[in-house]
Amino acid sequence: MAILGIITCEVLELEFAHLLRNDPEVMAVTILENQFSEKLAEIITQQTKIKPQLIACLGEYSHPAAAGLEVVVRVMKVGLHSIIKNLRDGVLQAVSEMAPYVDAILLGYGLCGNALEDSEGLFLDSPVPVFLPMDGDHPVDDCVGLTIGGRENYYEEQCKVAGTMFINSGFLRHWKTVFYEGRTAEKFGPAIMKRLLANYKRTLLLPTPVASEQELASGVEEFNEIYGLHSEVRPGTLDLLEQAWNFAKQSVREAAFPTR
Repeated sequence: MAILGIITCEVLELEFAHLLRNDPEVMAVTILENQFSEKLAEIITQQTKIKPQLIACLGEYSHPAAAGLEVVVRVMKVGLHSIIKNLRDGVLQAVSEMAPYVDAILLGYGLCGNALEDSEGLFLDSPVPVFLPMDGDHPVDDCVGLTIGGRENYYEEQCKVAGTMFINSGFLRHWKTVFYEGRTAEKFGPAIMKRLLANYKRTLLLPTPVASEQELASGVEEFNEIYGLHSEVRPGTLDLLEQAWNFAKQSVREAAFPTR
């Protein structure tokens, strides 16, 4: 069996659930159970024929006796990028812990404020390949760059309206955590965040197969009201994530079944 590890920010839980439940090659899913993986585990349990194995730690992991692709998933807390060192150290530790159990690891992260720049150097000591979603010859900037289709599209919209808050499925579900809990509450409470966003003009909705325009528009109403913004729409995409997924799958196939 080929085994692919996934380490992802909570903000991309729906996107990875979408990949897992729609890929016929996936024969087994193991999820490291924690408070951040609850939504992904719920979707996989309810919307696929695969019953995921939930484990409290990687030491409990056991290989199912089945042919095909197995996926081992760890979901990390959203908002770690608020302190770059926390994100970098957290991902490095997660990779180190998962690597002995898998053939390759796909990260649900981008550069994320350059926390994961020089990814080849960062993961040089990993015994298995570690992949990030790519935007041409470089990793995607972050979850917005991933779901808007790359840096050029990201920059284009920032040039149109510099004060743009990009709304994908993950930000919509977790913005209060990102804004408030991911920072020191005394310094970045709602009142301070409102001042920091005083020059923002719009929210740009990025609908994808995991979150429709209607769902995003309905969910962003509270955010728009608090910060005095209006919504515009640009179609989002999962193309870059799917490309990374397919590349990582090919890697684990080659690792598990090398050409003789």
